[in-house]
Amino acid sequence: MKLESAMAVTPRKRGRPPRLEPAYGTSREALIRAGVALLSEKGYSATGLEEVLRSAGVPKGSFYHYFASKDAFGAELIDAYATYFAHKLDRWLLDGNTAPLQRLRNFVADARTGMARYEFRRGCVVGNLGQEMSALPELFRDRLHGVLLDWQARTERCLRDAQASGEIAAKADCTALAAFFWIGWEGAVLRAKLERSPEPLDLFADLFLTCLAR
Repeated sequence: MKLESAMAVTPRKRGRPPRLEPAYGTSREALIRAGVALLSEKGYSATGLEEVLRSAGVPKGSFYHYFASKDAFGAELIDAYATYFAHKLDRWLLDGNTAPLQRLRNFVADARTGMARYEFRRGCVVGNLGQEMSALPELFRDRLHGVLLDWQARTERCLRDAQASGEIAAKADCTALAAFFWIGWEGAVLRAKLERSPEPLDLFADLFLTCLAR
């Protein structure tokens, strides 16, 4: 037998290589990303699993391999959004090179830009679900409340930095101010989504920061 024949290589077929099925993590993360995006725009009740699967490009049979139910999926979406948003807050509110109140202004500006990118169709997942709470699984309540308390705590730290640097009065109640910020901010985000306009965000942020001035 000639060496050339023994080492013959099967000619490569033309066209695209076969599509590989995504790994477990890839499909699961795609579902979470698609779910968070849809919840930010439509809320929980109006978001169907078919729409999530279509948006994620994941086969229908895969969903229940990753999540026991839509409610279990929703709970994971809350956790995923909470983690994402906590990182966003830390990016702005822990910036040691920026004055504390300017950090808060920078967060507001970033949120404004983010909403404008999607033409104010998307809002806050936590705020959207809070509006629907009477129709949602009770297990969501503690999760949503816990997320808001976490955001308040991160904001309170920034306000205490502002207090320490003399930007706001020493007697200011930073705990109450942080709670007030998130109560008002969630309302402003809802109104901005309703009006498809940044004006509610700007109005609330300007008045909040003006009230902090000594």
